[in-house]
Amino acid sequence: MRLFWSSVGAGALALAALTGCNGAGDEANGGDANGGAGELVRFNPDPYPSTYQPAPSGVTLIRGANVFDGVDQLLENTDILIENGRIAAIGQGLAAPDGAEIVEAEGRFVTPGVVDIHSHLGVYASPSVNAHSDGNEATAPVTAEVWAEHGVWPQDPGFDTALAAGVTTLHVLPGSANLFGGRGVTLRNVPARSVQAMKFPDAPYTLKMACGENPKRVYGNQGRAPASRMGNMAGYREAWQRAVEYRAAWNRYWDADDASATPPARNLELDTLMGVLDGEILIQMHCYRADEMALVLDMAEEFDYHVSVFHHAVEAYKIPDLLAEAGTCAAVWADWGGFKMEAYDSIIENLPITHALGACAMIHSDSDLGIQRLNHEVAKALGDGRRMGLDISDAEAVAWFTSAPARGLGIFEETGSIESGKRADIVIWSAHPFSSYALADHVYIDGALMYDRADPERRTVRDFMLGQPGEGVR
Repeated sequence: MRLFWSSVGAGALALAALTGCNGAGDEANGGDANGGAGELVRFNPDPYPSTYQPAPSGVTLIRGANVFDGVDQLLENTDILIENGRIAAIGQGLAAPDGAEIVEAEGRFVTPGVVDIHSHLGVYASPSVNAHSDGNEATAPVTAEVWAEHGVWPQDPGFDTALAAGVTTLHVLPGSANLFGGRGVTLRNVPARSVQAMKFPDAPYTLKMACGENPKRVYGNQGRAPASRMGNMAGYREAWQRAVEYRAAWNRYWDADDASATPPARNLELDTLMGVLDGEILIQMHCYRADEMALVLDMAEEFDYHVSVFHHAVEAYKIPDLLAEAGTCAAVWADWGGFKMEAYDSIIENLPITHALGACAMIHSDSDLGIQRLNHEVAKALGDGRRMGLDISDAEAVAWFTSAPARGLGIFEETGSIESGKRADIVIWSAHPFSSYALADHVYIDGALMYDRADPERRTVRDFMLGQPGEGVR
């Protein structure tokens, strides 16, 4: 049977999922958000819910592998049993249930699926042409009302090349032109007809913010605010103050419990900021310099919200204590820096130093090419750390592309490590994942084999690539 997955091939599955979700009713689709007569006005916080359904999977036993659990252990000669899309058991000498597919993996290496916490796949889709530029709503410095998922093109061929590199989950963000760029979305890396069919079920929404040169350059060049870092901070604080007042107005209305009262006017921008203040939406903030990150942490304390992750944090190594105290992570590149002034003080030991000094740290791509080698980027950073004398194990470093980003996205209970009960997002590598020669041999998502390097029929292919000369041809 031909097993390649296109979005059309996944259509029947998606159709079944949509049919199955009809019972969710209009409210889940954002139809009746205002309540009926005699009811308080409340808005559906998830008007575009996930319709993701895992691909069919059977029972699989991966036998005798060297298993990096994604947290801090290397388990040698270990079996993994997959049932119902979940990791059912881990150990040595596991018995194969009747009908199980057995994968002999003696001597091979296994990790959790790769998680990229910073991607623009879908919103800056390939081919890179202006028609596909949907990542920056650079028309105002505060656009918290826009959502990345409304710009994601599921036919971006970059999803397939990322899957071939072991990426099972990715977080797609708006760009960094604005102080508040809009909501991000966490996706399963599967073919689909709509972005909703890719959305990670129950993953928290995120909000992209940006420090530094980008917003002040974009708007300063237009003769508008912000034109300086002072203006950046003033813009953040003005927006947060409006959000505080908006939230208070709604809470007063709800607390009064008077359906005849006039509710506050709805504001989609402030809905998102209120979600942050309520702890339901996670801040993911582009920020390079240590001094700016420190200011933002102070601002978060001023308005009582939490910064989940600083992205591109090239100076995180200067403030690991502040990051650890705030419970804020740093997502970084291995060795990319110096390309503008705020990236000038980058060092190649940033990731290992930040980790070794007690802060949560991880790799990210911010690139349709970098996402194809996140294991190798981690290997470079690990090597740089060891050369300066840091004692970091391979197993700890595997967490930089698996469990650490999963924690930063609020989905660690579901993925990012190989533990019983979790989604079976697993990569079997051709070599140690830190080898320059390592390639993903098998990639499982929710227990379904979605990519097999040895079998061209067992790969995903986006509709856009079908018929392209030399590409997507089976």
